[in-house]
Amino acid sequence: MQWSWHPVQLSFYVATIATVIAFLLAILSAFWIIRKDRKGKAIIETVFFLPLVLPPTVVGFFLIMIFGTNSWIGQFIEDIAGKSILFTSTAAIIAAIVVAFPLIYQSIKTGFLAVDKDIVGAAKVDGAGDWTALIKVILPLSYRSLTTGAVLGFTRGFGEFGATLMFAGNIPGKTQTIPTAIYLAIETGETTLAWYYVLISIGLSFLLLLIINRMKPND
Repeated sequence: MQWSWHPVQLSFYVATIATVIAFLLAILSAFWIIRKDRKGKAIIETVFFLPLVLPPTVVGFFLIMIFGTNSWIGQFIEDIAGKSILFTSTAAIIAAIVVAFPLIYQSIKTGFLAVDKDIVGAAKVDGAGDWTALIKVILPLSYRSLTTGAVLGFTRGFGEFGATLMFAGNIPGKTQTIPTAIYLAIETGETTLAWYYVLISIGLSFLLLLIINRMKPND
């Protein structure tokens, strides 16, 4: 096994696309949840947070069951795209979305709930609808939580391993990300190579978490 920039580039690509998609889904989900007293809210949010506590292999198993060629979703995608998404970079992105979403959702929801309801109410008195209030009032006032959620989601997606290994595989030059490259390097006794990827991962995670901490308001 030789050093390659591909796992680094793919990890950035996967984490970036996954964060954008999970971020948008989290905004919509959090806004939908907090707007009214939803029936079954506890059950819905429990489902949202399951990827945080389930073993990665279980998450990977469910992704294979949902998007595999034996499911109607997998069959539909294969008919449209002409091939299965298993063992592709798309599979890595889906796995990263699933594991990043809970962190982003929780951060965004916390930010939304922290917005003064009187301010939102005043905007609605002035004629703003729910979506206008979200875009012009709630999102701007929640920017710290939005940023924190995006950074945590990116970091989580960047470091995703278990579900990615099962769902996307570990194909060098195709689906191999930094975590799976580290796994293969250790398996083949390439400790020095593993260290290179480990240091890149630690450096990026440290930098992103430092940004979050510097954004916190002073006590």
